[in-house]
Amino acid sequence: MSAPRIAVIGAGAWGTALAQMLAADGTPVLLWAREPHLAAAINAQHRNEPYLPSATLSPSIRATSELAEAAACDIALLVTPAQHLAEVMQAMPGHPHDLVLCAKGIEAGTGRLMNEVATKLAPQSEIAVLSGPTFAHEVAAGLPTAATLACGGGQAQWQRLSVAIARPTFRPYFSDDLAGAEIGGAVKNVLAIACGVVEGLQLGLNARSALIARGYAEMLRFGEALGARQATLAGLCGLGDLVLTCSSTASRNFSLGKALGEGQDPRDLMRDRRTVAEGAHTAPVLHELAARHNVAMPIVDAVNRLLQGAPAREVATDLLARPLAAEAKA
Repeated sequence: MSAPRIAVIGAGAWGTALAQMLAADGTPVLLWAREPHLAAAINAQHRNEPYLPSATLSPSIRATSELAEAAACDIALLVTPAQHLAEVMQAMPGHPHDLVLCAKGIEAGTGRLMNEVATKLAPQSEIAVLSGPTFAHEVAAGLPTAATLACGGGQAQWQRLSVAIARPTFRPYFSDDLAGAEIGGAVKNVLAIACGVVEGLQLGLNARSALIARGYAEMLRFGEALGARQATLAGLCGLGDLVLTCSSTASRNFSLGKALGEGQDPRDLMRDRRTVAEGAHTAPVLHELAARHNVAMPIVDAVNRLLQGAPAREVATDLLARPLAAEAKA
């Protein structure tokens, strides 16, 4: 039986890192880039200077700007920004049998999780979600990484995908909780912005640790309301990813929050960024969904205020002034 043909759709930092991880042992990987000039540069130089300049890419990666080539593969890892997933899927002439969603976010305007978007647009495909504590530059460098691979197709899909994706330094763990895997990744992006604000305001490590713990409580409440399992959110795609992205400027969301805490204008920050801080797009829709489901998410609400231009010091003061409550219920 021949090996499955693998495509990675999206040549940003994370998509390029995944392609490099999969291709490092010589496995052929097709990498789709929206810009033809970027695809040509990757093929000629084996580098992606705009998005992942630290990595020299395997020659077994072939870049293309033709979506039809990616659609013809057996497995596609969809690594486009969350807000562009529907657009890219609609532009594909067909869809591989196995679609692995790697973007972390909630669709603005609809409130749909990425697996809901993909299921609607590719009803014949089986959907999986790959999520966890995965800085792109470390994955590309072959440093040890573990992630949740949630398979809508259950054990049969897991058997196919785990063999195709696992590598000596990249270890997936099975789940069948698509909602849990996605909610963890989406909510932690917003919480990482909040932790960056703590850093920017120089509020200290006590404050950051408290925010991580209280943010995790918000993640659990929201997940429960949308049908996610608490055990999923306690794993790599929830707590694991939260700890990573709330503690390093290598996180785009943390660095955005740090700049907000230092007093920079959110409009200027978003306009100047080449790479996407997904939490900035997720915060407003997460705020709306939490209200719709009657879930208290004061940290998410605070980030939403910040992104609308409220001063960071004022928002932090208001958050600290909330009524005292029992920890298990707050």
